[in-house]
Amino acid sequence: MISVHDRHPAGVVGELARFRREFYACLTSRADALFELADAVLCADGPVRSLVELSLVGEHRRGHGALYDALACGRLDIDRLRTALAAVPLPRAADGRLVLAVDITCWLRPDAHTSPQRILCHTYGRGKDQHIPVPGWPYSMVVALESGRSSWTAPLDAVRLAPGDDAATVTAGQLRDIVGRLIAAGQWQAGDSNILVVADAGYDAPRLAFLLRDLPVQVLARMRSDRVLRRAAPPRQPGVLGRPPRHGGEFVFGDAATWNEPDAATMTNTRLYGTAWARSWDRLHPRLTHRSAWIDAARVLPVIEGTVIRLEVEHLPSGATPKPVWLWWSGVDATSEDVDRLWQTFLRRFDIEHTFRLFKQTLGWTCPKTRTPQAADRWTWLILAAYTQLRLARALAADLRRPWEQPAPPQRLSPARVRRGFRHLRTKATCPAGAPKPSRPGPGRPPGRRNNHPTPRYDVHTTTTTNTKTAAAKKTKSINPRPRRTG
Repeated sequence: MISVHDRHPAGVVGELARFRREFYACLTSRADALFELADAVLCADGPVRSLVELSLVGEHRRGHGALYDALACGRLDIDRLRTALAAVPLPRAADGRLVLAVDITCWLRPDAHTSPQRILCHTYGRGKDQHIPVPGWPYSMVVALESGRSSWTAPLDAVRLAPGDDAATVTAGQLRDIVGRLIAAGQWQAGDSNILVVADAGYDAPRLAFLLRDLPVQVLARMRSDRVLRRAAPPRQPGVLGRPPRHGGEFVFGDAATWNEPDAATMTNTRLYGTAWARSWDRLHPRLTHRSAWIDAARVLPVIEGTVIRLEVEHLPSGATPKPVWLWWSGVDATSEDVDRLWQTFLRRFDIEHTFRLFKQTLGWTCPKTRTPQAADRWTWLILAAYTQLRLARALAADLRRPWEQPAPPQRLSPARVRRGFRHLRTKATCPAGAPKPSRPGPGRPPGRRNNHPTPRYDVHTTTTTNTKTAAAKKTKSINPRPRRTG
C-alpha cells in the first residue's frame, strides 16, 4: 500500500517524523489529545463532517469528552509552530524565488450569538450577483506557491482579524514576521531574488508595498478595472514659477485614449486560454489623499510607483466572455520577460482557493461549533499542521484511487488522494502521543438544578460613523451616476 522506502530516501520519511515531533513539542497542554485529534483528521475515511465523529477514528484513542476538552482548554505555542512551518522545505517558482499568496477566508458563524468578536464577512455565490454579509471570523492566511499545474500550497501563517483591524496592516505584519522567519531558517539569503507577494483586488497593493518597502519583497496584485493612476511628474521647465507638480497625466483603466504606447508588449500561446496578450506601462502611481488608511499619514504623502500590466486572453475554459485583467507590480523598468513571468505567476495565486476548499470541505475546518475565538484559533492551527504533514508525505503515498478515477503518477497526487493513504504512512513516522489514562466522566449538573450562569450574548461588530452629517448624506439617495474613482 505504500511506495515509501523502495524508491525514496529515508530523509523524506525523516522530514515528516521531525515535523511531527516538533508539532508535538508545540502542544503545551492537552498535548496527547490535540496530537491525536490532528491524526484523526488525517486518518478519517472520508470528509470530516462533525467534530464528535473524529473520536470514532481508530487513531483517536480517547473519548469525545477529551476531544472537546482539548479543543476548549488546550494550549498551543503558535510562535514555535510558525517557526516550524517556515523551516520545512518550501516550494519555489520556476526561477527559484519564493512566491507567497495572501488572502482572507471566513469561518461563517451566523447563529453563534454567544461567540464574541464576530465580524460581518462578505460572501459570494449565495445568489445571482449577490454579496451577502454573514457574521463570522475572517482569517488572513499566507501560503507559499509552487510552479506548474498543482493544487498544493505550503501554509505559513493564519491570523484571525479582530473587530476594527485593517486587512492591509494585518497582512503587512504577517508578511514582516514571515520574512524574518524565512531568513532565520535559511530559506532566503542575501543575493537571492526578492520574495514575490501575490494578492487579489481586495488588497490595496500600493499601500502593502509601502508598508513592506524595507524588506526584500515585491508585491503583485490585481486592480479593479475602474482605477485611475497617475504618471510621473514632468520635468520642471525653466522660468516656471509656483510649486512643482507631484503627479503627471492620468492613466484611466477604462479609457484607452489615456494609455499611450506600452513600454513592453508580449504575446503567448497558452493551453487553456489560447493566445494571451500582455502590455505594461512603467512608473504609474495612485494619487493618495488623507482619507481612509492614509488619514493619519504624514503631511506629504508618498508617491508609490509601479508597473501596470493589462492581460487579455482569447477565450476562457468555461466558455464565458473573457475580460481584461489589470495587475500592479511594485517593481519598475519591467522587461518583456518580467511581464510574462508576472502574469503567469499571478495565475498560480488561485491555488490558494484549492487549499481553502480542502480545508473546509475535506479536513472540516469550519465544521466545529466552537464558542470562543481562541478555540477556533487552536483548531485552525491544528488544520495547518495536519495539511503540512500531508505535504511532507506527498512523495511517500501510493495512489489509492477509486475505481472510477483515473490513475495519477506519484508527483501528481492531489492532497485528498494523499490523505487516503496517510493511515498507512503514520505507522512509519513518529507518534509521540502517550496512551490515554482510564478515567470516568464528571457528574455534571445535578438533575433538576437550573443553570444560574447563562452564557453572555455578543453583538456582531459593524463599522459605524460618528459624523451625523455623513450618515445623513449616505441615507439620501443620489440621482447622479456613480463618480469615477480618482485614487
